[in-house]
Amino acid sequence: MRLKSSIWVAAYLRRCQNEGIFGAIRKRGAEEAGAVFVKVALLDGNAMLYAPAPQTVYDESRPAERLFAPASPQPVPEQSVEERLAKELRFDPDAWIVETEDRAGRHFLDLAKA
Repeated sequence: MRLKSSIWVAAYLRRCQNEGIFGAIRKRGAEEAGAVFVKVALLDGNAMLYAPAPQTVYDESRPAERLFAPASPQPVPEQSVEERLAKELRFDPDAWIVETEDRAGRHFLDLAKA
């Protein structure tokens, strides 16, 4: 069974805090199973966005994990990330948006294998 989104987000923000990275919930989504999007602001006008990985990449032996996929291979202007997030929220108003700030782009997410 997968952790509730609210518990996963709280644990993720605690991990970031322990590493000295500022993070906050920008939009609270569905408590139980809302999709989680993570924006990593690089503090230079660019950002990375990590979205839930497609279900096809999940390993059947570990279905409870949360895997993420970068929305782009390289940092993009923050405005592009904001436009993508607005589009995602129009599609799924129950989604969560978590934002962190780290010049090095650290994210501490489990990424799906390409």
